[in-house]
Amino acid sequence: MARKESITKQMILDVAFEMAREEGARSITARHVAERANCSTQPIFRSFLNMDELTADVYDRAVAFFQAYYDEFPKPLKAPFCNLGMAYVAFAREEKELFRMLFVPEKPRKSLYEILNGESENVKAEIMKAREQGCADPGALFMKIWIFIHGAACMAMTGDYDLSDDETKTMLENVCESFL
Repeated sequence: MARKESITKQMILDVAFEMAREEGARSITARHVAERANCSTQPIFRSFLNMDELTADVYDRAVAFFQAYYDEFPKPLKAPFCNLGMAYVAFAREEKELFRMLFVPEKPRKSLYEILNGESENVKAEIMKAREQGCADPGALFMKIWIFIHGAACMAMTGDYDLSDDETKTMLENVCESFL
């Protein structure tokens, strides 16, 4: 009878994902994952071809985590791209390491647009909202406002952003209005 597998692929992925959330993607090494999973490195390499495969799965999970975060985020603002911006800045503030892995990577796996748009087509929906509100060039509006949003989020990630949510909402709405 074969020995029962006590450390599963899912368990290893769970540990590696939590490590990425807490310590960053660079912390995901075979030795460190094994230590946190309380096992040897053997179950890791039995479950994954190599560490690149594990980190790719962690990345995909982080993308899904961001999508779920955005889907659950309140969206009360009427101005295009502002709800997306609020969620993005909040994600950077709350999930610094995942934000860094997804949106400020050394080697991007997906474009910022691909992650933001996601399966729900979040950016496309905001572009339609802008068009419905009379914006002649919603793509250009997105680029202009996104430069501001990404800068604010990077500042939030590093702890250099001290604006309240209300101040952020007002600023995003003002920026959007000025670009319309």
